[in-house]
This record gives sequence, structure tokens and C-alpha cells, in this order.
Amino acid sequence: MPYPYVLLSAAVSLDGYLDDTTSERLLLSSPADFDRVDEVRASVDAILIGAGTIRADNPRLLVNSADRRHARVAAGKAEYPLKVTVSGSGDLDPAANFWHTGGDKVVYTTDKGARRADALGIAAEVVPLGPDLNWRRLLEHLHDERGVRRLMVEGGGTIHTQLLQQGLADEVQLVLAPLLVGDPDAPRLFGPGAYQGGRLRLTETRRIEDVVLMRYEPTAPGTGPLPSAADRHWLALACELAAACPPSATAFSVGAVIVAADGTELARGHSREAGDPVVHAEEAALAKLDPADPRLATATVYSSLEPCARRASRPKPCARLILDAGVRRVVTAWQEPDTFVTAADGNGLLTAEGVDVVVLPEYAERARVPNLHLTG
Repeated sequence: MPYPYVLLSAAVSLDGYLDDTTSERLLLSSPADFDRVDEVRASVDAILIGAGTIRADNPRLLVNSADRRHARVAAGKAEYPLKVTVSGSGDLDPAANFWHTGGDKVVYTTDKGARRADALGIAAEVVPLGPDLNWRRLLEHLHDERGVRRLMVEGGGTIHTQLLQQGLADEVQLVLAPLLVGDPDAPRLFGPGAYQGGRLRLTETRRIEDVVLMRYEPTAPGTGPLPSAADRHWLALACELAAACPPSATAFSVGAVIVAADGTELARGHSREAGDPVVHAEEAALAKLDPADPRLATATVYSSLEPCARRASRPKPCARLILDAGVRRVVTAWQEPDTFVTAADGNGLLTAEGVDVVVLPEYAERARVPNLHLTG
């Protein structure tokens, strides 16, 4: 199921701490950066913090600028983004500022926690996720039931850690402040545990008074049948490559990218690349790699259209080329229509051979657009 775009936002000291251990909140951002955060809040559909952050900081979590609130209303949105918190226990303070400011609120909790939260009489929707907290179920509910397309997560560190470890964070906005905390008991942004491999991609750096904003996005593909945030980034690139194809009246425009398990791009290709009128995107990308490359066994192929199962122009269809290359995971956006081949089902061929096929239908429209002259 589709998830919202998940943006993690935090400020840390030079030695990686979110706060110190005093009773007063440590202000890490500069005034100009607080205004930037307000701008980001105004741009999203929902803001999420953990129950521990509510207890520790008692935040209001508002869009402070009246002009930004008016702009939201003029655009047909609620004055304030939806406010979301997560609590496994349902142990919440009904007097906290979180509940008494802003617009709608929702609490995600366990079945046991929901009974406790309901008994408190908090003015919020309480959503039980089952016996345990489940981030994918939470994100699906926000997307499907509350219409959230962009979610800003402001902490705490445990929530940031879980979302990043599970491959669910599309972007990290990290502000580095010129302070040192040095207290081993102070909270850190990210905790220990197993994270996805590879380097994150730096997409922006910006000086804001005496702090520095850095924006990163993940690159390492997901594993198995579950999608990750990086899968969405790579599939979006494949759709961009499809849009760059020379148009044809007899073949689809398709883009493909092959990515190693550590997030390294191995090759890319698109239909009719280099003037070849019959070359397919996956075929063009695979041709750029040594068939003996050991990284192919754990790589992911991203294709805007499901790999073909039958074709007349080459001895082997793209699904078979992928299988012969030893690739065991494919992410695609759009199932092949019956325009040229009836019931092609390349995804079915791959699945039958043990390949994990992940379909992200929210990208299907992007994949279709370069082919509207064929499909209408």
C-alpha cells in the first residue's frame, strides 16, 4: 500500500545529541532555522512526535506564522497540519499542550494502549495497531484514512531510529548546531541497531545563521517483498528515464535502473537507447554490466513498466534476461497493458522463478504519461 512521504527533522549538537539532561530544553536551532522549520510544518499534511517527546518537551507543535496558516486555508487545507503521536502504552498526559492547541489529533497505539488512552478522554482519534506498534500499518492508515501525503517527524530519537532502520524515511533534514553536550546520559538522535547499508545521498547543504542544514535521502534498496523509501526514489528515476525515450508508435517508452544492495547505481537504460529501435530499457541497462559481476545477485532492477515476458524483436524477453543475470529483486510501477502483447505478465514469470517483485502502483501514472500516444 502507498505510504506518505516521510521527512525526519532534527537538530543536534556537534557531538550528536538532541538535548542535554537539564530540566530546560536545550535550544539547538537558530531563530532563522526555527522559522525554516515553521515553513516546513506549513508544507506538510501531518506532524508526528512520540509520546516521550510530549512528556519531555510539552510542545504545542503549531504553524506559528499567521501568513502560512492563511496560505494553507486558501489552498483548501486545514489551518494546521494533523498532529500525530505514537504511544505503545497509551500513557498520555491529558493536560499536555499537544491536545489543547492546533487542529485535529490522532494517537497510534497498541490494542492495550488504546483502552488506556480512551479512558483518559483525550480529544483525539485513537487508532489501535494490534498487539504491537507497526510502522507500516500506521503509515498506511495515515495515507488511506487521513489523506496524508507528506509527514514530518520531529522526534524523538527512538522514532527516528525505528523509521530509518526500517527503510521508511524518505528524507532526513538534519541541523548541526555549534554546541557540545558531552553527557553520555543525554538523548542522541539515532540509537544502535541494524540500519540499511550504503551511504545516504546528500541533496542540500545550507548555512542558516550559525547552524548548518543538511538534507539526505537513502539509497540502499529494500529487501524482499517490502518496499523501502529508497525504492521509491529509484523507481521515480526509472520513470524519468522513460520520459526521455524517443517516442515510438510500435513500442513502449520505459526506463530502468540497476542498483546494488549498498545503494550504488550500477547501470541505467531506456527504450531505443543509442538509436537502437528495438532495444528495451532493462536490456540496455544489463548490457552495460559484466554478467559475472557478483553484485547482480543482490541487486534490484527498477523498471517503469513490468519486464516483458514475450517479444518478437529479440531471442529473450527482459524477464528472462533478468533471471539469467541472477537478479532476485525487481521493483516496477506499471503492469504492461494489452496494447502489443495480450496478458504478458512478466511479473508473474519472475515471481514463478523466485524473484521478489514489488509493484508500486502510485508511480503507474508517471510511467504511463510517456506512452499516452499508445494507450490514450
